[in-house]
Amino acid sequence: MSGRDTAEPPLYRDPSASVADRVADLLGRMTLAEKAGQVNQRMYGWHAYERTPSGFRLTDAFRAEVDAFGGMGALYGLQRADPWSGVTFADGVRAEDAAELAAAVQRHVAGNTRLGIPVLMVEEVPHGHQALDGTVLPVNLAVGASWDPALYEEAAHACAAQLRARGGHVALVSALDLVRDPRWGRTEECFGEDPYLAARFTEALVRGMQGDVRGGNGRGEGDGRGDGTPFAPDRAAVVLKHFAGQGSTVGGRNSPATELGARELHEIHLPAARAGVRAGAAGLMAAYNEFDGLPCAASRPLLTELLRERWKFDGIVMADGRAVDRLVRLAGDEASAAALALEAGTDMGLWDDCFPRLVEAVERGLVAEDVLDTAVARVLTLKFRLGLFDGHATTATTTTETPGGVPTARAREASEALARACVVLLEHDESTLPFGDRMRSLAVLGPNADSVPQQIGDYTAPQPPGSGTTVLEGIRAAAPAGVRVTYGRGSGLVSDDDSALPEAVRLAAEADAAVLVLGGSSAREPDTRFEDNGAAVVGSARPAGMTSGEGVDLADLALPAGQRALLDAVAATGTPVVVVLVQGRPHALDDLSGRVGALLSAWYPGPWGGAAVGEILFGRVAPSGRLPVSVPRSAAALPVHYNAKDHGYRGYVDQPATARYPFGHGLSYTTVEYGEPRLSRERVTTGDPVTECTVRVANTGGRAVRETVQLYIRRLSGGTSWPRVRELRDFLGAELAPGEHTDVVFRVDAHTLESVTRGLEREVEAGEVEIEVGSCAATARGVRLVVEPA
Repeated sequence: MSGRDTAEPPLYRDPSASVADRVADLLGRMTLAEKAGQVNQRMYGWHAYERTPSGFRLTDAFRAEVDAFGGMGALYGLQRADPWSGVTFADGVRAEDAAELAAAVQRHVAGNTRLGIPVLMVEEVPHGHQALDGTVLPVNLAVGASWDPALYEEAAHACAAQLRARGGHVALVSALDLVRDPRWGRTEECFGEDPYLAARFTEALVRGMQGDVRGGNGRGEGDGRGDGTPFAPDRAAVVLKHFAGQGSTVGGRNSPATELGARELHEIHLPAARAGVRAGAAGLMAAYNEFDGLPCAASRPLLTELLRERWKFDGIVMADGRAVDRLVRLAGDEASAAALALEAGTDMGLWDDCFPRLVEAVERGLVAEDVLDTAVARVLTLKFRLGLFDGHATTATTTTETPGGVPTARAREASEALARACVVLLEHDESTLPFGDRMRSLAVLGPNADSVPQQIGDYTAPQPPGSGTTVLEGIRAAAPAGVRVTYGRGSGLVSDDDSALPEAVRLAAEADAAVLVLGGSSAREPDTRFEDNGAAVVGSARPAGMTSGEGVDLADLALPAGQRALLDAVAATGTPVVVVLVQGRPHALDDLSGRVGALLSAWYPGPWGGAAVGEILFGRVAPSGRLPVSVPRSAAALPVHYNAKDHGYRGYVDQPATARYPFGHGLSYTTVEYGEPRLSRERVTTGDPVTECTVRVANTGGRAVRETVQLYIRRLSGGTSWPRVRELRDFLGAELAPGEHTDVVFRVDAHTLESVTRGLEREVEAGEVEIEVGSCAATARGVRLVVEPA
C-alpha cells in the first residue's frame, strides 16, 4: 500500500464520522514508514525535553525521532521521574508545567508531519502517576488488603483525572500478576495471591480509570468488544500489566522462566486479565515470561488465538520494555524479531530496536503489510476514542483546588482512605490496643518509623520535601495531649549495626508501651544501578537499603537479623510491644503470640500511611484490612498459598506446612460471630445453578466493625480435573455497630460455581460442592450443594 492521494477530503478529521470510518480513511493515506511509526514507542520521554531558564524546549533527539517516521505513535514517560530516569525536581516537569509541555509535543508533531497524527502520551501509573507532584497511592498489595474494590475504583478515577489534566493519555498499571511466591521482588505490585480477588480489583481499576465504556456489571461480565466509545475528558486508557503468568516465577526469581501449565494458567493467572478485558481495558502488556516455550510477546496462542479470537479483545497489545529485543535470539535479527512479535499479536513496542525495523521486515517479506495495518488500526482507534484528533489532548483547567489544572485534593483523600483500609491486625491480646487514656509515654522505635520513602514502595517519583506523614509523625498527631512520644531508630534496615540498640531498649523500658516499626523498603537511591528496563541490579548483594522491588528477590523471607535483635531486646524489657510491619511482601514470621501485644501489617501504605497507622493504634479508626496473601512461617515451607491442589499433604517433619496467618485473615477491636450458612436451594442443575447462601453475622463486642464476609467453594466430587483445597468466589462488607447482627446474602450462580474444563473453557460441572462462608480461608463453615446434570 503506497498511501492515498492526500488531495482527497480528510474524512479522518471529521468528528461526526464514525471511528471505524476515520481509521480506515487515515490508514489509507499512510505510507509504510508512517505506519511503522505509529506502532513504535522507542524514545524515553525524559530525553524529549530539557529545562531552559524560561521553561522547556524539545530536544533535537525528539525532533529526529519524529522525522524518522513522519510522526510518533507513542511517547513513553514524558513526565516520569525517579532514580532510573535521573529526573528530579531540579530538571523535571512539575504539575503546573506538564500540560504545556505535552501540548508542545503535540504542536510539533502536528506542524511538522504530513498527516499530523497526535501522539499517545504513555505514563507509568503503578500506584499513582509516577511523576513529580503525582499523588501516590498505597501499593497494589496494600490495596488488595483493603478488600474494597469500590474504594479503589474511586482512587483510580482520581488518578486518571490527574493524568489527563497533565496531558497524559495511557496509564500503564500492574494488575494481572499474582503472588505465588513472595520471594519475588515484585510482590508489592500484585493485588494478592488469589485470582478472584485480583479480578475484582482489576475490574475496579479499569472502571475507575476509563469509566464504564463497555458495560461491565461488577462481576467481570461483558462482551469484551469495543464499539468506539469515546473516553470522557477525565478518564484515561489503561494498559494492564502483565499478560500472562508473570507471577508464576521459578524460585521467586525476577526471570522470564516459568514452569506453567495450561490449566494453571487458565485457573490462576488468566481470570484477572479476562475481567479486565470484559470491563473494557484499552490494552494489555505482553509479559517477559515464556509460556510453553515462547516469550509472551511472541506467543500467537496467547495474543491471537486466546485474546483476540476467543475473548474478542480488540484493544492494543504493548510489549514490555525491550521485550521484543529479547526475541532476536530466537528470530536471528532485529527485523525478524519485530515480524515475529507483530505476527503473534503484539501491536506496539517499548524502547526496543526491533519495531523500528518493521519497514525492512515488510519489504523482506517477513510479515505482510496487512498485519501491520491491523496493528496500526488498533493504535489509531485508541487515539480517536481519546479525542486526540478533536482537541482533547489535554484537559487542564486551573482552579484554586487544581493548581496547574491538576486535581490533587480528591486523589489525596483517596490515598488516605485506602491507607486506613489496608492495615491488617494479625495478632492481638485483646488488651494492648487501642491505646487508652491512661497512657503517658510511648516509645516509637525501628528503621521504618520515620521515613516516607520507605513507606511508598517501588516505582515512585521523588516526593516534595516535607510531604507525607511518617508513622512517627502519625502517632504523635493521633496521641492525646499529655502523651510523651519518644523515638529511637534501634537498628538499621538491613545492616547488623547494633550501635543504636541500647538507646532503643532504654526508651522502651521507660515507656508505657513500645511501637516497633519494622519491615522492608523498596526506596531506590540515586546511586542504585539499573538494568536497561529499569529493574534494580542486585548482583551478589541487594542495593543498599532495598529489600523489595523489581530485581530485589529474596531467598530468605525472615526479617533482617538486626531487626529481629531489636524485637527480642525490646520484648525482653517487659514493656507491652506493638509491632507494625511496613513491607512490600509478607515476611516469614516467628510465633509472636505472648511476646507482643499486637502485630499489624501496614504494607507500603503511601505517603500519608503514617497517619492511618496512628489513627488505628489510638482507636480513632478500627482496623479492617484482610490478608490478600498467606503469610509463611519460613521460606523453606513455600508455597503456602491457600488454593493449592487438594492432595491431602500431611506436612513436613520439622515444621508445619501451613501458613502462619492464612489468606483472608484479619482481626478487629471487637468480636464477630458467624452462624451456620444456609442455602435457599440445596440442589441445582448445571443449566440453572442459581441459589442463595445466607449467613448471620453478629458483632458481639463493644466496638463498631467493618467485617469482610468471604465465600469459598470446595469441590467434593465430580468435575474433569483435580480440585483445589478451596477457591474464593465472592466477598461482601458488613458494617456492624456493637451488638448488631445482620444476614449477609450471597447470590450463588454460574460464575460462582464454574470451573475450568478439559477444553480449558469455564463451565458449571455436575458434582457436589461445599459452599463455605467465614472470616478467612481457614475458618469458613460449609454447607453442601448438589449440582445435577441439566
